[in-house]
Amino acid sequence: MLQTRRLDLIPATAEHLERELRHPRELEPLLGAIVTAEWPPGEYDREAMRFFLTRLNEDGAAAVGWYVWYAVVRNPTGRRETLVAGAGFHGPPAAGLVEIGFSVIPSARRQGFATEIVAALADYAFASGHVTAVIAQTTLANAASVKVLERAGFQMTGPGEEPDTVRFRLQKPESVEKR
Repeated sequence: MLQTRRLDLIPATAEHLERELRHPRELEPLLGAIVTAEWPPGEYDREAMRFFLTRLNEDGAAAVGWYVWYAVVRNPTGRRETLVAGAGFHGPPAAGLVEIGFSVIPSARRQGFATEIVAALADYAFASGHVTAVIAQTTLANAASVKVLERAGFQMTGPGEEPDTVRFRLQKPESVEKR
């Protein structure tokens, strides 16, 4: 688990995904948080859940943390309240790179959660010792995602893999390399 100023980030296990596929509210006891009717958000759909479950089952325990993370808001007393976002990587590092993605439920957007999540997951990736850069892809029409990436320090580097997408990159800071 990772903690940010306002969030607990919990890496998905196969059990999380199995329960989530049965019904999203089955995540509540595992996360210790409310799962609203807005879940799942954005592109994090059943197809993505099945993909991540397959990968976790194939790759085993070492892959936990390189796929889905659940972002849960903590209240001022530190108690978990509501699942607000899903984020994570498209898989374990390859050639020093990981690709990150994120999606926030509609009622929690425009509150800075995505930027907080992306920054924390990038730090996690760099601290692993296996990642030299984190990449992300989005469309320029998705102004919110572009802003999140820019606020988290990513730089646009050119076209993405899919039509109409652009690629962003965050290079590992020197201070992390010296740890």
